[in-house]
Amino acid sequence: MQNIFTIRIHLDYTNEINGALKVIRGSHKMGIIRPESIDWEKETPDVCNVNRCGFMVMKPLILHASSKTTNQNNRRVIHIEFSNMALPEGMDWAELKYLD
Repeated sequence: MQNIFTIRIHLDYTNEINGALKVIRGSHKMGIIRPESIDWEKETPDVCNVNRCGFMVMKPLILHASSKTTNQNNRRVIHIEFSNMALPEGMDWAELKYLD
């Protein structure tokens, strides 16, 4: 998981009213953590507002969440994950089959 990164391409504008991603900065450096292990008195999530056709790059290990949209607007994204790691014996990334 540490070698994976994600690109999110936003097809719609997203903000705190229509479910923009909220993250705890630096939490990806702590490894796999549970939300209940966070001291919410000290940590506050940052809302990641993204313009339509904008993109964001993130590590999937970062503690993240999004709320439901409250204004009925769309919040469509294309979510692509990348990794440079080989899978265990007998497994392959689906995309590798097309590169051979």
